[in-house]
Amino acid sequence: MVKIEHLNKFYGEKQALNDLNLEIKQGSIFGLLGVNGAGKTTLLSILNGLLDFESGNITIDNMDMKHHLKDIKAISSIIPQNLAFYEKLTVKENLDFFASMQNAKKENIEMAIEVNKLSSLINQKAYTLSGGQKRRLNIAIGLLNDPKIIYFDEPTVGIDPKSRNEILDSIKSYKNLGITVVYTSHYMAEIERICDDVAIINDGKLVEHNSLENLLSNKKSDTVYIEVVYTDRLQELNLELSDLNTICTTEKELFSILKVLEKNEIFVKQIRYGSTNLEKLFLDITGEQSA
Repeated sequence: MVKIEHLNKFYGEKQALNDLNLEIKQGSIFGLLGVNGAGKTTLLSILNGLLDFESGNITIDNMDMKHHLKDIKAISSIIPQNLAFYEKLTVKENLDFFASMQNAKKENIEMAIEVNKLSSLINQKAYTLSGGQKRRLNIAIGLLNDPKIIYFDEPTVGIDPKSRNEILDSIKSYKNLGITVVYTSHYMAEIERICDDVAIINDGKLVEHNSLENLLSNKKSDTVYIEVVYTDRLQELNLELSDLNTICTTEKELFSILKVLEKNEIFVKQIRYGSTNLEKLFLDITGEQSA
């Protein structure tokens, strides 16, 4: 879907992207990670035609960006951190307005409403919506042009866990529609939950790119990582998730720990060998604490 070759971008003398090579598969959910200033936002802006670049080649849906930028924009959508709709209009009025700006079909509006679970809110003024509902409206507007590729830039900032889960479930469903998703987030758990492939950028360079499964798996490792479904029982037992991974250092200990968890009604979501989680891997690669 997206092929980037030897991409370079400068801001004056500062090089923001340095000989970047990257491929994003069609229909995948692609996680793009990097510390602040690593080049993520610059890359998203370039892919959406908002910034020019000094050298390199970008092909999206078999179209060269230098010669088919207008056509690429027509199949692309970016969901920004900032909310981009009219607070005094209803959900329906906002969707109708932005649909008319893009000559969107009626079925596109209906799909955007259904996927983002806005049916019950359709006649509600936007300013009365909760933070999570506003985010869902923001995303729905981004679906109106029936895009083949959507770029999400921190779409769950400042919302509650329930709303975050609803948004992540909606994004996962886009795969069924054949939409390619490029997703950036500071929340590593989000990347682990929805992404097929992950790339890590540092100082404008690609330092890691692989499937999420390959990044987090190491069959030769003696370390076993247990991911559990969070419950209040963890607090009652004075256990943090990190404690579970610390005490489970070999496969030999695994079954006894599973019995303890089961007895205390703590349910296991996933067991794997290798890196404890994506956040640890990210810190090992970048030496930083934020994506």
